[in-house]
Amino acid sequence: MTIYPLQVESEGFDDRGAYAALFHALAEPTRLALLEHLAAGEHRVRDLVDHMHVAQSTVSKHLACLRDCGLVTVRAEGRSSWFRLADPSRLAALMTVADGLLSASGVALSLRDHHNHDKLTAEEG
Repeated sequence: MTIYPLQVESEGFDDRGAYAALFHALAEPTRLALLEHLAAGEHRVRDLVDHMHVAQSTVSKHLACLRDCGLVTVRAEGRSSWFRLADPSRLAALMTVADGLLSASGVALSLRDHHNHDKLTAEEG
């Protein structure tokens, strides 16, 4: 497999930490599910907790990560915090590109296989 140099016409590429933080935010299934739910519109933390069936602290932790990366925004209304996607069209475009990369690879990826990669490699060798 040949790896081609990544060519990005962006001055910000020099800060690989920002890219790493963004992709880290997208690398967690619960955060992806939150983004998918927020694609339907603005939601309160309580709504997301009820929908996701996870603890409020877990939802808040993931939302903080997504907010820190600029993927979601928050507005306060009374005692409630309302979250929404910061840039729905660009996030949708990014996910479309990701779908294309996965399809082009011809490999069916799964988290189970990814987490067990070292174990699977050892068993094959």
